Amino acid sequence: MAGAGGGGCLAGGNDFQWCFSQVKGAVDEDVAEADIISAVEFNCSGDLLATGDKGGRVVIFQREQENKGRPHSRGEYNVYSTFQSHEPEFDYLKSLEIEEKINKIRWLPQQNAAHFLLSTNDKTIKLWKISERDRRAEGYNLKDEDGRLRDPFRVTALRVPILKPMDLMVEASPRRIFANAHTYHVNSISVNSDHETYLSADDLRVNLWHLEITDRSFNIVDIKPANMEELTEVITAAEFHPHQCNVFVYSSSKGTIRLCDMRSSALCDRHSKFFEEPEDPSSRSFFSEIISSISDVKFSHSGRYMMTRDYLSVKVWDLNMEGRPVETHQVHEYLRSKLCSLYENDCIFDKFECCWNGSDSAIMTGSYNNFFRMFDRNTRRDVTLEASRENSKPRASLKPRKVCTGGKRKKDEISVDSLDFNKKILHTAWHPTENIVAVAATNNLYIFQDKVN
Repeated sequence: MAGAGGGGCLAGGNDFQWCFSQVKGAVDEDVAEADIISAVEFNCSGDLLATGDKGGRVVIFQREQENKGRPHSRGEYNVYSTFQSHEPEFDYLKSLEIEEKINKIRWLPQQNAAHFLLSTNDKTIKLWKISERDRRAEGYNLKDEDGRLRDPFRVTALRVPILKPMDLMVEASPRRIFANAHTYHVNSISVNSDHETYLSADDLRVNLWHLEITDRSFNIVDIKPANMEELTEVITAAEFHPHQCNVFVYSSSKGTIRLCDMRSSALCDRHSKFFEEPEDPSSRSFFSEIISSISDVKFSHSGRYMMTRDYLSVKVWDLNMEGRPVETHQVHEYLRSKLCSLYENDCIFDKFECCWNGSDSAIMTGSYNNFFRMFDRNTRRDVTLEASRENSKPRASLKPRKVCTGGKRKKDEISVDSLDFNKKILHTAWHPTENIVAVAATNNLYIFQDKVN
């Protein structure tokens, strides 16, 4: 599975090896809270990679073109643009601080030379235009070269302004600001396949927006009860179908997924399909409801499947089969015995994201100790890899990691008791057509690729 093709994606056997490509970010031991990466997203071509952080900044990396003198240079991502997307605000009516942290970034399909992306914090969504300028106009009639206005009465001849080359400038400008539509924290944004609308979801509502209209949105899901004491679940994630512009899904903290069709009614309170796995009564515990909460939902590129991530596992669902998932992949089952301590240190509430590769044949998600997991859906094999600066030599192969749960520990294994729960990989992204992955580990962005890339 080389990107959208065939083959295997996991190390070992006849499959190719994943190797280190780059790491972006400071090496400091004391990481500033504002520098922690909170969103990672490739654009539709994979040539741009955007990250958002808790300080409200968006950093865009651009992939270098192939250099004949440096055969391995293609695949390197270098900083293309950095801008402050959101600032901290204060809600005076509710006496609440609104964090500048970027919750989600979504690219719009490219229509012209410029690129557009949506970024959101807890309350406000912004549409940004990223464009290049390598020329400037000179020879104005009413302005001097330094920009000062000239006296019109001293203009004796008309000049035609000309464009002169200049150093390349990448500009990021906010084109639209979509505000005041969410009472609760925004957890998802998703661009529709019609390229005209997008949805945003918070804990209790899903809103539909038109990209050209900022002063109103349509509420398409509202699960807020008349009496808030009767609240039993919240919305955790939402996404549009990649091909059917009328279909979207949203997941809940109860581990259920609802598929809605906007053709059936304006308010999609009645779902078209309801996906839920029957619970095994024998395995029920105090933590069952917490660990069943879905932290991410993603449609496959084909639109046939969707993937959900809960605390301990990743599940793949066939949209035609609501009763149970077609695949369940255990991410870190060895933590089941540690749920009590994970509850006490709040790690049990961590929200891990998941992503598909370009051909939907493999999936990736994060874990603790800077580990991330890959599952090959064809061979049913899986691998645990680590994002670490210790193995950050260019083209160095990643060694699969194993966690020992008890008994005698082998040489290359790590004990479950020595895992670092402060090092967690919540955000990952897979290049849309190639085997290149981006992994956010605290304030560092790691990029890995296959050996042959």
